[in-house]
Amino acid sequence: MHSFAIPPSTTHLRYLQFTGDGIPLLMIHGLGCASSFEYPHVALAPGLRGRRLILLDLLGFGYSDRPDDFSYRIHDHALQVQSFIQAQNLQRIDIYGHSMGGSVAIETADILGDKVVHLVLSEANLDSGGGTFSRAIAAFEEADYVSGGHKTYLTQADEAGNREWAAMMRASSALGVHRSAKSLVEGGSPDWRSRFLKHPSRKTFIFGERSLPDPDVQRLSSLGIPVRIVANAGHSMATENPEGLAKAIAEATRAD
Repeated sequence: MHSFAIPPSTTHLRYLQFTGDGIPLLMIHGLGCASSFEYPHVALAPGLRGRRLILLDLLGFGYSDRPDDFSYRIHDHALQVQSFIQAQNLQRIDIYGHSMGGSVAIETADILGDKVVHLVLSEANLDSGGGTFSRAIAAFEEADYVSGGHKTYLTQADEAGNREWAAMMRASSALGVHRSAKSLVEGGSPDWRSRFLKHPSRKTFIFGERSLPDPDVQRLSSLGIPVRIVANAGHSMATENPEGLAKAIAEATRAD
């Protein structure tokens, strides 16, 4: 596990790094998740094995710090990711973002411009309003979610047998989860969809087979955005079919 101190503070982002060939691929997780937990199996799958990969935990999630004075807004997450990339002196980079991480990836790519070669999203939040999960969390008052709502979600996840997600939520800041969910519901300005479509990178959008049908399959395809489907998986495709997700990302980021 590596650590990066975000200047000028002493707050740390933490990440796993897999050495290998090609343009570095930065992987960003979703709400209540952690790249350090979800993506090692994806990184070691045949599709991505041997590729240089960076599995970054956002502030408030996984092994990264949980500062109470951070906004946890999508744009501010992106600024921290941009600071990390700049400090690593990465002149060209591919970015993958899942769900909330897709929104962070779009904002990061918007800041970095043509440094981003491939921008790959899976079931990302392209519009305001959030998803079922983020809307339910954002409906709480912040203090109520921190004092009891977060623990309730953990209990419900355990009882439903969703222990992997519960483990990641347990490693997440309740404050970070709530503020990030609120930011997802509020959306970006300009909106994430338009920024994704306008970005100069080679773009791909990935769905899990069990998440279909979804109107964005046709909508994005008609606009020239390649759409890939991960079989035998839904929204949690990194844990449900890591080999399939690795293959989809590898095909999306293959050099021309």
